[in-house]
Amino acid sequence: MEEKVLKKNKNGMAMLMLFIVLYAAAVAAGVVGAVMTESKGASAPWIALIVIGSVYAVTGWVFFLGLKVLKPQEALVLTLFGKYVGTIKEAGFYYVNPFCTAVNPAATTRLNQSGDVAGEGKKLDIASVAGIAMAGAANASSQTVNKKVSLKIMTLNNSRQKINDCLGNPVEIGIAVMWKVTDTAKAVFNVDNYKEYLSLQCDSALRNIVRMYPYDVAENVDTTGDGIADEGSLRGSSEVVAERIRKEIQSKVTDAGLEIIEARITYLAYAPEIAAVMLQRQQASAIIDARKMIVDGAVGMVEMALDRLSEKQVVDLDEERKAAMVSNLLVVLCGNKDAQPIVNSGSLY
Repeated sequence: MEEKVLKKNKNGMAMLMLFIVLYAAAVAAGVVGAVMTESKGASAPWIALIVIGSVYAVTGWVFFLGLKVLKPQEALVLTLFGKYVGTIKEAGFYYVNPFCTAVNPAATTRLNQSGDVAGEGKKLDIASVAGIAMAGAANASSQTVNKKVSLKIMTLNNSRQKINDCLGNPVEIGIAVMWKVTDTAKAVFNVDNYKEYLSLQCDSALRNIVRMYPYDVAENVDTTGDGIADEGSLRGSSEVVAERIRKEIQSKVTDAGLEIIEARITYLAYAPEIAAVMLQRQQASAIIDARKMIVDGAVGMVEMALDRLSEKQVVDLDEERKAAMVSNLLVVLCGNKDAQPIVNSGSLY
């Protein structure tokens, strides 16, 4: 299905004035016919005026159904008795065939995204779509559904998902997707409901990409598929992960006439059941790295002290005393608390 844009004249105001004049003429014809029939008796011309005026007064409202108003960044997909006629995209006041029907299967769908807000001011997710559809069907006689397709850039913020990363650790992640409709015919006719379709494809793409990455940098993990281990991770390569998610979603929704402008990770954390353990692991890793740095520095300082003592010939130490001195210096330099030295006033030997 290819989109066909209608280049119609914006003659809605002229047609509106014409219909109002015709309605006034029909009412006047009916009144004149009734008055003349009562005063001069029934005759064919006066009866014809009454019939024509009455028929138009009863059926003339049908022509008003062809008046359509479009705001900027809105589109109207029109069908005539089931056949796709075309799409009006330019803002203005139009008159179309009154028997044309506007089509938008996602008109009543409410997702957790910009532009879709429930009547009570609360945003709903896809799980509430069925209930809203039933309520809309029940109130169809008293409420008019807006069938216009928005061409604005929308932001879809799907609910957080719990997904296992490539190491099997459960993580919670959420994304925000900026998208818009580029082909109204594909969006309306190629899929049943393009908003639900997009939401489901976002969930699927998120799972497909996240399970390729570890939460944090891990050894011997290939995230690019080239067979070489790299340092890719969800926490450290969020830009790369988001771009891969965007491309994955775009490949799935092209046939639905949608364009994915950007995808961003809005929430990332370990799942609650392992969050405490992973925090301890990160703390232990940080402590080990700090200890390594402290030990490396302490060894260098001990080596420098021994070299300076030997160079200046301050004192001659045998191997046993050197070992004792090294041990004492390492205890002092690597300890968590301040050292409390004991002064030996006697001989070293």
